[in-house]
Amino acid sequence: MARLRRIDLAGVPQHVLQRGNNRNPCFFDLSDYTFYLDALRQAAHQHDCAVYAYVLMTNHVHLLVSGTQVGDVSAMMQTLGRRYVRGINQRYGRTGTLWEGRFKSSVIESERYLLTCYRYIELNPVRAGMVQHPGEYRWSSYPRHALGLGDDWLVDHECYVALGQDVASRQTAYQELFRQPLAMAELSTIRSRITRSGVLGSDRFQEEIASVLGRRVQPAKPGRPRQTPDSSQAEQIMLL
Repeated sequence: MARLRRIDLAGVPQHVLQRGNNRNPCFFDLSDYTFYLDALRQAAHQHDCAVYAYVLMTNHVHLLVSGTQVGDVSAMMQTLGRRYVRGINQRYGRTGTLWEGRFKSSVIESERYLLTCYRYIELNPVRAGMVQHPGEYRWSSYPRHALGLGDDWLVDHECYVALGQDVASRQTAYQELFRQPLAMAELSTIRSRITRSGVLGSDRFQEEIASVLGRRVQPAKPGRPRQTPDSSQAEQIMLL
């Protein structure tokens, strides 16, 4: 089956996931995390992308980002990947790939799901059992959003800004969002969309995206079970 083109729209936030090859580590030392963030900052500036949130895990990364033009995010990830892998290979005397193929991404409906995606990304270390609270993990954007610490190169999305009239009230409101874990249904939906490079949003939002792209983006509903193995009426499920 031919691979569908990545869904990419100017100015629409994307949840980006990139894993280490064969789920192997992509960070080996604390300095590697710092190097990656510096490379991310430079690549985002070079390709006119806004980075809203991130988390760097041992063997994968999550980013929340948008580009000014179609293709900006892909260009940013290519530049970032080349710069980081080249640096890591030189530092550790290794060769070959570090990442597992293409990065995965899903487009996000800002008004309904963006802050949920912030929480999904920054709660990764908690779900992984690495820390008990996101504020205890150094390599995520949570300290920036909840405490105003570091990462002044990150962009504050309008949905985050709308949390309060000033910096202090926004940080307090943001902390409140993390008092409860994400529901299993929310986790499942976000994971499904990122795995299939789909759309995380309402039916109306998905219909709007489909209209722009000229193709279906909603997950197809399962068809009726086949009556016989060679039934010509069997329905196929369209994958995003």
